[in-house]
Amino acid sequence: MRRLALIATAAALCAGLAGFTAMEDSAGPPAARSAPGSGDGSRGGPQTIGSAITALQAGLRQQPNDASGWAQLGSAYVEQARLTVDPTLYPKSESALRRSLTLQPQHNTAALTGMAGLANARHRFAQARTWADKAVADDPYAWAPYGALNDALTQLGDDQAAQDAVQHMLNLHPSTDSFTRASYTLELHGRTTEAAQALRRALDDASSPADVAFCQHYLGELAFNTGHPQQALDHYRQALTADPTYTASLAGSARAEAALGQTDRAVGDYRTAIARVPQPQYVLEFGELLQSLGRDGEARTEYGVLQAEQRLFAANGVVDDLNLGQYQADHGDPGLAVTLLTAEWNRRRSVLVADALGWALHRAGRDADALPMARQADRLGWRDALLHYHRAVIEQSLGDDRSARADLTRALTDNPRFSPLLAPDARMRLARLRGQR
Repeated sequence: MRRLALIATAAALCAGLAGFTAMEDSAGPPAARSAPGSGDGSRGGPQTIGSAITALQAGLRQQPNDASGWAQLGSAYVEQARLTVDPTLYPKSESALRRSLTLQPQHNTAALTGMAGLANARHRFAQARTWADKAVADDPYAWAPYGALNDALTQLGDDQAAQDAVQHMLNLHPSTDSFTRASYTLELHGRTTEAAQALRRALDDASSPADVAFCQHYLGELAFNTGHPQQALDHYRQALTADPTYTASLAGSARAEAALGQTDRAVGDYRTAIARVPQPQYVLEFGELLQSLGRDGEARTEYGVLQAEQRLFAANGVVDDLNLGQYQADHGDPGLAVTLLTAEWNRRRSVLVADALGWALHRAGRDADALPMARQADRLGWRDALLHYHRAVIEQSLGDDRSARADLTRALTDNPRFSPLLAPDARMRLARLRGQR
């Protein structure tokens, strides 16, 4: 059995150790969370990044052959795109980074890392791995390339190599960026207590309001995904106290409020979050909340916004068949969802894609094909209620009521209010299955 190199115990963390400890892998992923950070260690609010970009542009007008300045500008564009959900910044980023590499083709780790971060942002994870490998080869002692490499490998489903990358990052730079990535690795393996410990260590190392908000937000995500919406809401609000511009925590607050039955507040917070940053995940969550409230017309409007966003992303080089496939499976054309997600699975073998493809195959009436994918999704031990709900429905459709009961019980134990649309269905299915015993 393969062994996992996982983060140290709480006592070791408190002592300042940045290593992982080996543990046996138990084979069997938050709403799914993306790997934190952009690979270059930069984080800040939109105004901070905007000011940095303005300063870099001014400097480059004075010194147009400054390879370092072009590399910094290219990575800053990626960060601004992340904060504002503006994919039109990606071509600008690529132009700046390639200008840097033209000016300094050798020993230009920053530009190589920037290209890896850009490829990750565009969901071109194989390209990101290639650029990150080049950056590591260029300077094996630079920590940022290992972050970009970990992000790419995690999404590609190369679990052991992703762990090795974050281990290198921890060894070189035990900081907010490395501990948040370690937390994500732990969460994907179902080790949520240790994931929270890693995030608290990251919070201890946070040096800016944006970093504090980032850590508090993901503590909130962990709390929500393990069935503690009030605790999650507290973390989201602490994140917003640290950085009122941190829109992810406003959307997180809405999700937690919906789980707590505070639907009017949830609707208001979702509207505000989407008005600030129309992140596709927020739009989809809001649409599903509206649908659960019987406000189908408003839900369809949000789904229309989501489809328009996907077209804009595609026009700017973003490959996002995962999100579009998830939407199509539940709210559109399941056959199209299978086509999109099969293509995505051929590009990256992550547990996120396995879950989505398995569910799309079920929705398209192909349960015999769906079950192996649902099992693939559980290969790391991810404690995700939606994953286990999906697998339970597939098992029930195939007549395996015993397994369906077990997976529904696990889903509702881990997070009883994981979805305003699907959690009620999970409870109804489990009650019926228990009545058959």
